[in-house]
Amino acid sequence: MMRVYRAPGQAARVPAMRVVDLDRDMSDVIPTGMSPDSEFLFARMTEVTLHATCADSGRLVLDVASGVGQDSVALAREGARVVGAEPSARMTAMAQAFGTENSDPHVPAPAWVRGWSDALPFDDDAFDASFCKGAMDHFDDPEAAVAEMARVTRRDGRVVLAIANFDSLACRATRAIDALREEGLGWGPLRGRRGYDAPSDHFTRYEVDLIREQAARHLEIEMLQGVSIGWGLPGWATLVCHLPRSLSFAMLRGLDFLARLYPTLADVIVLVGRPRRVCATTSL
Repeated sequence: MMRVYRAPGQAARVPAMRVVDLDRDMSDVIPTGMSPDSEFLFARMTEVTLHATCADSGRLVLDVASGVGQDSVALAREGARVVGAEPSARMTAMAQAFGTENSDPHVPAPAWVRGWSDALPFDDDAFDASFCKGAMDHFDDPEAAVAEMARVTRRDGRVVLAIANFDSLACRATRAIDALREEGLGWGPLRGRRGYDAPSDHFTRYEVDLIREQAARHLEIEMLQGVSIGWGLPGWATLVCHLPRSLSFAMLRGLDFLARLYPTLADVIVLVGRPRRVCATTSL
C-alpha cells in the first residue's frame, strides 16, 4: 500500500497566519438553482478538469482545496483512489457527509485530509495526478500551492489547474459597457459587485498570462484550454433562458469550441502540466 502522508521526521512546512474564517457558513457556495449558461459552464469546467487528470482505475489522485467533495467522489466512481485536501473543518465535514451519501459501495471512497494548499501533508512523488478546480484565487500564496502540487505529484504525472478568467471576453465587454454608461451617458456608478471584479474572498485576479507565468516555474505546461465564452455578459443569462433549449445548447457548445481555440477569451482557464524536477549536480 502506498503511503501518502509525510514521513515522520520530515520537516513540516508551517503556513503563515491566515486571516480568513475557514469555518464560516459555507452553504452559499453550493448553488441551489442556476441558469442554463451557468449549468453549462460549471459542468464543462468539471468535465475538462477531471478528464485532464487521466484518472484511470487504480491511479492515486489528489484534490487540492476539495471543498464539499463532489469532484473527489466523481473520480472515485471512475475507479481512481482519491484524497481530498481541505483546510476548513466545516467543508471537510460536509465532504465526508456527501461522500457517505453518494459514494459507490463497490469502489474505495475518497479519503479526506485537513491541509493547506501551500503546505500539503504528503510525501514527494506520492500521487499520479493532482488538481485544483476553482480555488486558486482564494489562496494567499497560489504559486506556493502550484509548487506543492508539483512536489507531491510524480514526474510523469499530471497537475491540473482550473481557474476563472477575469480578463475574459465577457469581462472586457461588460467593463466597456459600464464605462459607457458611467462616462459616456453620465448615469453614475452601478451598485454591487460586477462580474469582472474579484469577490472579497479572492486574493488573486487571474488571467491567462498570470496563470501561465506562475505555473511555468514549477510545471512543464502541456495544455492550456479555455472553457465557455459569454458568461456574465449583461442580459446573457436571460437570453439563453428564453431561447429554445436545443438552440441555446448549440450556441453554448459553439462558443465553448471557440474558447478551446482562444483561451484568452474564455470564462475559465484549464492548465495541464507535468512537474519540473531540479536535478542536483556535484563537481569533482
